[in-house]
Amino acid sequence: MSLTEGPSTGVAAGIPPIRRVAITQVPPASLEQGERSYVGRDPIDMANARAQHAAYSDLLHQLGCDLVVLNANQGCPDGVFVEDMAIVFDEIAVMAMPGAPSRRAEIAGVEQELVNHRRLAHIALPATLDGGDVTVVGRVVLVGKSARTNAEGAAALAEILKPYGYVVRRVGMRNCLHLKSACTALPGGRLLVNPAWLELQDLAGFDIVEVPRDEPFAADILTIGRSVVSAAEHPKTAALIASMGFDSRTTPLSEFAKAEGGVTCMSLVFEARPQPDLPQPAA
Repeated sequence: MSLTEGPSTGVAAGIPPIRRVAITQVPPASLEQGERSYVGRDPIDMANARAQHAAYSDLLHQLGCDLVVLNANQGCPDGVFVEDMAIVFDEIAVMAMPGAPSRRAEIAGVEQELVNHRRLAHIALPATLDGGDVTVVGRVVLVGKSARTNAEGAAALAEILKPYGYVVRRVGMRNCLHLKSACTALPGGRLLVNPAWLELQDLAGFDIVEVPRDEPFAADILTIGRSVVSAAEHPKTAALIASMGFDSRTTPLSEFAKAEGGVTCMSLVFEARPQPDLPQPAA
């Protein structure tokens, strides 16, 4: 989920800066054995993967996030991709139900942390939904028609979010794992997309920015305030983002790309805010 409102750091006109939380997960030693659908089985350099994850986490901290690094899912090869386990809204966090059975053991470890930040709702089988299939743009929630997220999952999410005024729209896709592989939100609500992997008619009404054709995986970007994080392996897209007036940041993610991961996959970033039914610290 992209956070597209407000400054990333600093104080303006007496308004305190928005405080954000970023949840990440230590990469498991078994990362190379994880699920892969549209990429090959290139070997992963775990020393480099850990260094890249540390640099990624440090960048989130630089952008003003309070970093929470989990070590809960070391037995799960895909555990580093925490985004797929939940979608965090201002009002509620929705625990997902991964479409790949091998990933369902990851839910509990992420839930143990999220319960400290939000009230929780759950997607339950036979509904399936991966967090990577969800792009939030204001009160519109785009849900990919992928192999990991079924119609029941999208309907369950819509029912959970209805009381809060969100509208769920399904988006057709092809040749990629998750919707966010091909479509994420820029600050202000424009969509950064790879049109070759999407049914563009399902995005009617949105302003579209296309990634360069020779950087097909570059549409997966993470927005924090006016800062936009992209993979260092996509320099043309980073330059495009900068040309639109945003604070364009890059971080190397080559080892995680081998495991079909992108910029958004490795974190859950959300505004820190008191929840009325959670224990609050003493004054």
